[in-house]
Amino acid sequence: MNTDEKISLAKSYDADALRRSQSEVAEWKQTERRHFMNLLQTEQRKNLLEIGAGTGKDAEVFLNEGYQVTCIDLSPEMVRFCKEKGLNAHVMDFYELAFPEGAFDAVYALNCLLHVPNHEMGDVLSGIRRVLKPDGVFFLGLYGGQDSEGIWEEDWCEPKRFFAFRSDDMIQDLVKPYFQLEYFNTVQLGERNPHFQSLILRKKSE
Repeated sequence: MNTDEKISLAKSYDADALRRSQSEVAEWKQTERRHFMNLLQTEQRKNLLEIGAGTGKDAEVFLNEGYQVTCIDLSPEMVRFCKEKGLNAHVMDFYELAFPEGAFDAVYALNCLLHVPNHEMGDVLSGIRRVLKPDGVFFLGLYGGQDSEGIWEEDWCEPKRFFAFRSDDMIQDLVKPYFQLEYFNTVQLGERNPHFQSLILRKKSE
């Protein structure tokens, strides 16, 4: 994404932040989050980065469960809502994670990397891998099921957003050079809708 596209995306989420702050988290999203949290508890991981944190609903759950949580989002309005929840939150581009190598036990990314064009996913995944500790874990949640890229013309947000939807095979192929796939699940969301892809990934050794 170029600078203008990122500015446009941030404006879309700035405009939609209030509505998102008032919406409920779907039960199936809570189930997938709990599955990841169970792994973190089993492995006694405490230091988590959420990228594309939105208004901080997931991050707040992690915080209340005793995790050390850092949130980033491209949208200043989203970050403002995070800070109102008492979260450590920063306006930051996940293409350029300003954290030291190996800074986090875990990374959580729910429905944000679907804004990354396929040809740029390697750079983003490499950056996420860099900030994970050795053997660190990464939750990646996306809408997908079929391969398509472009501006979503039916988008209710303005400016309209770019989405990259990937088939189950494609998303697994994209992550495998950078991570070991440990869990893959799909959640069906109704006819004519994309389904949800839930992945738990582990940092590969050098």
